[in-house]
Amino acid sequence: MIGRLRRVALREVWEKEATDFSSWLGDNLDVLNEVLDITIANAEKEQSAGSFNVDLVAEDESGTAVVIENQLEKSDHDHLGKLITYLTAVEAKTAIWIVADPRPEHVRAVSWLNESAAESFYLMKVEAVQIGESPPAALFTLIVGPSAEGKEAGQKKKELAERYVLRHRFFTQLLQKAKARTQLHAGISPSKESWVATGAGKSGLIYSYVIRKNDVNVELYIDQGPGSEEDNKGIFDQLLAHRAKIEEAFGNTLDWQRLDNRRASRIKYNIPGGGYRDEERWPRIQDRMIDAMICLERALAPHIARIAG
Repeated sequence: MIGRLRRVALREVWEKEATDFSSWLGDNLDVLNEVLDITIANAEKEQSAGSFNVDLVAEDESGTAVVIENQLEKSDHDHLGKLITYLTAVEAKTAIWIVADPRPEHVRAVSWLNESAAESFYLMKVEAVQIGESPPAALFTLIVGPSAEGKEAGQKKKELAERYVLRHRFFTQLLQKAKARTQLHAGISPSKESWVATGAGKSGLIYSYVIRKNDVNVELYIDQGPGSEEDNKGIFDQLLAHRAKIEEAFGNTLDWQRLDNRRASRIKYNIPGGGYRDEERWPRIQDRMIDAMICLERALAPHIARIAG
């Protein structure tokens, strides 16, 4: 014979969080450990954290503090704030938030914390269940926990955010410098992306400053939009026919990229010797980019003006 599992209202089993549920949990951490990927022990109830009291403070396998915040109801912002406060107050590395009903926004918040912080956060759902006339039992479900994949994703997000800040600062300085020597990009705002661009006098042709991690480019990018592949290649070929004159006027060899497998084409000049990661080299890099852009425009402008179509 197989019994039927039914859920019991939490308050019928543990009337009060502090005196009933927290006390029971402190004596029965093994039930929680069955669901967690860590083992915690030695729980102490109502430890002081400044002017607050933590529901439970336990230890992990290394003896590092673990804070546990219990909420026998729907998760709310107040308890999430307490959890973070307690974590920092007792210098814990792990926080466990046990709730009856996790809101979606708090699931996302805990996921974000795991990606963004060095500490580990667990969001657990607790239910009380019973089979027939058996005593009620606690059922814990892990909703969100830390993972190597989450930490890696968080690190990538941090690196991306840092990249945006560096590129925006680089282009702010570059465009300010460039205004003193050429009006080509004078009306352009700094970008967090890897390029800043302005029109070259013909639709779909733009002069771009491009910065990457370890080097920079100045280039003419040719792209007249969807369905323009044939026109783009035609423009590129018209300029390529004057390659010798263009490179003589530029003063150096250019990288001619027809990009036959893509819609666009480009003509670029690469400047090695540093990128957005090399902030101490920025002044020299920016000067070289401005010099190259002035030469590129001077070399290409007469030929762009004569492009058919």
